[in-house]
Amino acid sequence: MVEQADAKGRAREAFGGRKELFDRISGVFDNAGIARRHIVAPPDWYMHGHGWHDRNALYLEAAEQLFIDAATAAIEKAGLVPDQIDGVVTVSTTGIATPSLDARCAARVGFRDDARRVPVFGLGCAGGVNGLALASSLAATDPGTKWLFVTVETCSISIRLDSEDPAAVVATALFGDGAAAAVVTSGEPRLARIAGSAEKLFPDTLRIMGWDVEDPGLSVVFDRAIPPFIEEHLAATVDDMCSSIGISREDIDSLCSHPGGIKVLDAIESALKLNQGELNLEREVLRDYGNMSAPTVMFVLERLLERGLPEKTLMTAFGPGFTCAGLLLEAA
Repeated sequence: MVEQADAKGRAREAFGGRKELFDRISGVFDNAGIARRHIVAPPDWYMHGHGWHDRNALYLEAAEQLFIDAATAAIEKAGLVPDQIDGVVTVSTTGIATPSLDARCAARVGFRDDARRVPVFGLGCAGGVNGLALASSLAATDPGTKWLFVTVETCSISIRLDSEDPAAVVATALFGDGAAAAVVTSGEPRLARIAGSAEKLFPDTLRIMGWDVEDPGLSVVFDRAIPPFIEEHLAATVDDMCSSIGISREDIDSLCSHPGGIKVLDAIESALKLNQGELNLEREVLRDYGNMSAPTVMFVLERLLERGLPEKTLMTAFGPGFTCAGLLLEAA
């Protein structure tokens, strides 16, 4: 866990050789709406340069433990034991694991040796919604099976002190690490029913969000156009997604959105003309955990379930592509 004030102080020191770059955009630490974040390495680790090997070794060590913890908790919460899981969808984009995380962790979690595995890479922040939708689709095609969805991201490992890109400083102010998991079946729902999903891939937007693969490690791509792009296109996109699912936007009682940043939440509110407070849970998760990429929207969903899921909830998340993912939940 790192407090935001401590993160800012360490980042100022770490970017000391590029003081002008840091000072120009250091206000993002104060305006990000983040109080603290979980990180997988001791703070001193981030004060030094690291190459691909060291970064990915840390990813494997941390991601495996995060996977085991999240998977075990979700299975227990569903009232199951690990050998009742028939398949696993794993979403992760912040490191390379071959064999995949589900294979590396299978014995320690207790999966059967015939459990099916679907590792997914490249979804970024949209992975929390798309991964859950994929697990739901797989469960629906094989009635009676139980699928586990796990998403693990260690965004902080990608923090780069050697970059001249302002996005590198923004990343030090936003990124946290985390994991989330859920069990999906085709049977009677206990918490919520997944009633449909949709996705919109916007043309000519590859450079809005993603990773550049460079010699020292992954380098984040954050375009300043993200919030205005969302504000311009989200309303029509949600209308189209709702139409494909068979509802209208007016039927939605609540959103459950990935809180990628405070400006993104502001853009969502503006685009959909939301009332004050409708994205309070998103702001709370952002405050307490920062942007963990794909798992973050699942943290919002957990708080929404604890509060009481409305009749119809639309989960949304933006990711590399540039894409918007949507999933409709109905109260059980």
